Amino acid sequence: MSKDFYTQFILPYAGIIIKICRAYTDSEEDFQDYYQEVCLQLWKSRENFKGDSKWSTWVYRISLNVSLSLLKKDKKVNKKSVELPNLDAGAPQDPNPFNDESLKLLYLAIKELSELDRAIILLYLEENSYQEIAEIMGLSPNNIGVKITRIKKKLKTLLDGKIY
Repeated sequence: MSKDFYTQFILPYAGIIIKICRAYTDSEEDFQDYYQEVCLQLWKSRENFKGDSKWSTWVYRISLNVSLSLLKKDKKVNKKSVELPNLDAGAPQDPNPFNDESLKLLYLAIKELSELDRAIILLYLEENSYQEIAEIMGLSPNNIGVKITRIKKKLKTLLDGKIY
């Protein structure tokens, strides 16, 4: 992977990759593996990007597909760690993504959701429109709206009394 590709096509979208990888991993080691695999797959698939959508949409799709594939592979190996990610190492990071206790609880609650719901709520939290989420997920915007309403209710139930 060239430094130019990384600087131009990955670093500006590192926040997207980090959030998706964090939502599907429980340890720093797994996070690093997922992050690196997403970067590798973005580089490998760069020729397949036709420009029909925004590059950020492509990054979301690749990040989600890689994370879901690795998650399925990890489940087969029955590899499960309870440790929370250590945000001091490796990949570029959002400023203080887990400093806020409420944010930590939200991420833990998101990890309780199904894989599909997790992907949808992450895209929603990134302030993507229903249309953009539908395009990334391959669903209709109306279906996305219904799913988001249900996901919010489930998260509210999971977080009831824990976030102030």
